[in-house]
Amino acid sequence: MTHLKSWLSVIAGAAIVYGSVANVPTAHAQGERGRSEKGDGSGCSNATLRGAFAFNVDGAFLGGPAPLLLKGVAMTQFDGHGNLTQVDHIVFNGAPPQEDWTQATGWYRLNADCTGEMEIDIPGSPFSPVILRVSVGADGTHINTVVSKAGYVVSSTGTKVHQD
Repeated sequence: MTHLKSWLSVIAGAAIVYGSVANVPTAHAQGERGRSEKGDGSGCSNATLRGAFAFNVDGAFLGGPAPLLLKGVAMTQFDGHGNLTQVDHIVFNGAPPQEDWTQATGWYRLNADCTGEMEIDIPGSPFSPVILRVSVGADGTHINTVVSKAGYVVSSTGTKVHQD
């Protein structure tokens, strides 16, 4: 039975690796072309991100004397010109924030291959500015982020909020 469990672990691990690797060529090919999947040659630009996006934030801050696990949500409004506003609710080590919703502002820049960067300034926060790298997919309706700052292991996923 132990031998069977070992093989199941190997198969499960291989499936995870295969799933991760299977997605790489698509993302790489899109980046090489520098245009959208529609083949219209437009690619991404700051105008790709316009409107409200709901984010799920997950990770840890490792830069202090003890790790701070964090989990949260954010609503970010992109203006299509490289500016953003945001409210978030981030829980550290199970403790809710003093303010229910924390306000922030910032900027973003998208490259033609749909990768880019963002910076979020949170007034009065010791974690500010938050520096991120981003990738945008699904015709500008999905965003993946990772904090690109020493001591952080934090990522988020955002989905466009469809408003009529």
